[in-house]
Amino acid sequence: MSRLVSYFVLFLKGIAMGGADVVPGVSGGTIAFITGIYEKLLDSIKSVDLTALNLLKKFEIKALWEHINGTFLLVLFAGIVTSFLSLSKLITFLLENYPIQLWSFFFGLIVISALMVLREIKQWNVGVFIAIFIGAVIAYVITSAVPSETPDSPWFLFIVGAVAICAMILPGISGSFIVLLFGKYEYMMSALKERSIVDILIFMAGCLVGILSFARVISWLFKKYHNITIGVLSGFMIGALNKVWPWKETIETYTDRHGEIKPLYEVNILPNEYLAKTGIEPHFIEAIGFAAAGFFIVLFIERLGTWLTKD
Repeated sequence: MSRLVSYFVLFLKGIAMGGADVVPGVSGGTIAFITGIYEKLLDSIKSVDLTALNLLKKFEIKALWEHINGTFLLVLFAGIVTSFLSLSKLITFLLENYPIQLWSFFFGLIVISALMVLREIKQWNVGVFIAIFIGAVIAYVITSAVPSETPDSPWFLFIVGAVAICAMILPGISGSFIVLLFGKYEYMMSALKERSIVDILIFMAGCLVGILSFARVISWLFKKYHNITIGVLSGFMIGALNKVWPWKETIETYTDRHGEIKPLYEVNILPNEYLAKTGIEPHFIEAIGFAAAGFFIVLFIERLGTWLTKD
């Protein structure tokens, strides 16, 4: 495969990661994992260290670029940023107009992704099963939490970015859902759509600080406790299914800064309960179809990635 094609494929993976991270409940880390770039991403981020800083001070740009795997990071993050800027409106539109179909698609995507992550466990034991259980419980508790009202101050946006990016690179835990829990999802979506540069830069600064520190922890865990770490990550994905269940009943609402009423807290219900309580068609057959689409698209991406990475 030519270098240009490999860069294009990497750019598409970045777009897929960005598109996943826009949706509360879906993790860009999941996409990185199933497309085979997760550990490479962690290692590349981790390489932004004191050695890199010294190379920068000496203005040895070429050596610095090679040390941090700059081309890989640049192409991948270009895809992520492109996705954020271009897909935020589309995802918002789909969430508002076709929520059952969209959540069903991501439900199928996460189910197959969790199974594929479990496949990476080399040795099964009691510790691995406990790790899966703990990961699932943590993700379930997080995704069941009620979003809160919070300040719009720059310092708080910085903290939200730092915490969200840690979740964003974890398969199963959605960074955008963390933003939602902090009460800043709609605020940041508006910032992206309206190109509010100051808010975006403050949020990204928090992300930078968070990812440079957290990537080292995850990378170390992968190397020292590979099977246990995989178990926890797969558990995260299983527990996160709570958030992407297609049929929900709104318990609490809030009014956003545009005067629109938005759901604040929702609980999962069965399709027949959804019809009875909302009077809205549950689209059960469509939901199965979209879940199957998510399921098979992940399989296709995995097979395509295997084929493209062959020498």
